[in-house]
Amino acid sequence: MTEKIAKLVLEDGTIFTGRAFGATGEVFGEVCFNTSLTGYQEILTDPSYCGQIVTMTYPMVGNYGINLEDVESRRLALSGFVVRELCRTPSNYRSTQTLDDYLRDNGVVGIEGIDTRSLVRRLRTRGAMTGLISNVDIDNESLLKKVRECPGLIGRDLIREVLPEKSYGWTEGLSKLAKAGDAPSRKLSRTPHVVAIDYGMKLNIARHLQEVGCNVTIVPGTATSQEILALKPDGVFLSNGPGDPRPLDYAITTVRELLGKTPVFGICLGHQLLGLAAGAEIFKLKFGHRGANQPVLNHQTGRVEITSQNHGFALRSETLPKNVEVTHMNLNDQTVEGIRLLDVPAFSVQYHPEAAAGPHDSRYLFGNFLTLMGV
Repeated sequence: MTEKIAKLVLEDGTIFTGRAFGATGEVFGEVCFNTSLTGYQEILTDPSYCGQIVTMTYPMVGNYGINLEDVESRRLALSGFVVRELCRTPSNYRSTQTLDDYLRDNGVVGIEGIDTRSLVRRLRTRGAMTGLISNVDIDNESLLKKVRECPGLIGRDLIREVLPEKSYGWTEGLSKLAKAGDAPSRKLSRTPHVVAIDYGMKLNIARHLQEVGCNVTIVPGTATSQEILALKPDGVFLSNGPGDPRPLDYAITTVRELLGKTPVFGICLGHQLLGLAAGAEIFKLKFGHRGANQPVLNHQTGRVEITSQNHGFALRSETLPKNVEVTHMNLNDQTVEGIRLLDVPAFSVQYHPEAAAGPHDSRYLFGNFLTLMGV
């Protein structure tokens, strides 16, 4: 097979030369890294990566192929994919396709064969940077000019690129593999109706809500509080999503108007929106938290949870109002990982209790949401 050259160029002028895989083309985005050892398919299909070029720190990727059961969205939203070594001969009984073919079919540009350790060290030292992957133009000067003209993530409304077109009901639960080893589900006094606001929601969140006994209606992230309350929810869920939450005035207003009228549970971007609606401020992390092994301290129980995370922004703890209590803290950098409002029924976490892929330490939060709804 003839290998095609590809280049990854960072805005600071660093150039990595490797081999192309996936789609043919040229893409730009914020270059980030994920430290997960597995779960690349779930990472690829997470809508929160919209506008980003994802680097896997684990050296070989693609060894168990692709299957149609573990996708987290109906399309791939990330800009590009970077790996040290691409496995072209996967081995797994569930595999139906190679990673190379999957990216090609979905129009995602990839690059392999670069020193991902050097790339990640640069991002950790200098912070997140805009980058460009190209396998059609490999002229260094041309690529440097292009990457320095690319817009960054800050101030952009990216959720409009991953929203569902309309509201719909959700009935799919967890797969048998996802349920393996879980404790029996609790008996509910009734079936609560949860309206999930989709800002770029991972499907495993909806699967978890259905699995614990909820009747789930999914609405686009642009839905107003009036439209949501007209559905008569027992509770409202705020999903994950891509990018900077600060320009999302319409979403912040909707969340603020829902507080006190229905119980609210938020994850990731939903956590940030709840904090903003309560009056807190947001700041951009130097290089973000992305991986399936992030330690979080639960202040309420004293336990440490190993969590799956994917975010580049965080709540500024010193700006939290008096009616907001910090419930969880990241043990790597002491950033806020969970909050609850003391005057209305609302709580949120920055990490992903639905995992996909990742540990199951925090699945209890879906049970906490049921309790908040009185079932």
